[in-house]
Order: sequence, then structure tokens, then C-alpha cells
Amino acid sequence: MTIAYYSMTGNIRRFLNGVDVDLPLFEVTEQTKTDKIDGPFVFITPTYGFGEVPDIVSTFIEENRDNIVGVAATGNRNWGQNFAKAGEHISERFGIPLMLKFELHGNEKERALFKETIERVGSIYENFGREKVQSY
Repeated sequence: MTIAYYSMTGNIRRFLNGVDVDLPLFEVTEQTKTDKIDGPFVFITPTYGFGEVPDIVSTFIEENRDNIVGVAATGNRNWGQNFAKAGEHISERFGIPLMLKFELHGNEKERALFKETIERVGSIYENFGREKVQSY
């Protein structure tokens, strides 16, 4: 499993630097927004404006919708009901479970919760794409 993310301001990069998981990371940029990820991945997105999903994130998810198994979102609680709303929009539009909402670059408790959730999701998808073997 992979963790894909978009981090224009660096908050998500800082969040991931504080999470001790041994998974490949894929950063979405203008150059990689149409790249495909083979296999299951979770996606972390920021929220901008009044709860909008960044265009680059929408493009990436459209290209990779078949392999995304969960979404987490960051935002600023000052936005009230629109806090980390991008994660809700992605979840509703694509039928992807919303794993976590966290503020800015997260705190220790949020990073621990993300790690626990990633480990649980990873164990569910550890056989993703493997050929079935007949049991004896």
C-alpha cells in the first residue's frame, strides 16, 4: 500500500514526517497529477477556501479512483463547518471511506490515530492484486 498526498503549503509533509509508517509515499504535483498508482493507496488532501477540493487533487483522484481505499483531510478549524471538508467531498463523490480529519500538520494524537488506521487498512488490502491460490 502507498500513501499519496498533495501538500502545497507543507503541512501534510510535516504531518507525514511525524508518522512512523514504513510505506512508500507519492507526492502529487503538477508533473505527477495524471500518474497512475498501481495497487491500493490512501490519499491525504488539504482543504482550501470554503471547503473546496484543490483542482490538482480532483485530477489525480479521477485518474486513480479504482485503487484509492481511504482519504484523510487537513484544514483549519477556523473555517468551522468547512474544516477539512475536502475529505468529505471526496468521500461522498467517489464512495471512499473518510479515515481522518486533522488540523494543519496534525498533533501527536492525530498522527497516532492515522498510523493505527493505516495499519488496519493495510492489513485488509495486503493481498490486493495477488493471484488466488487454490487451497488444499
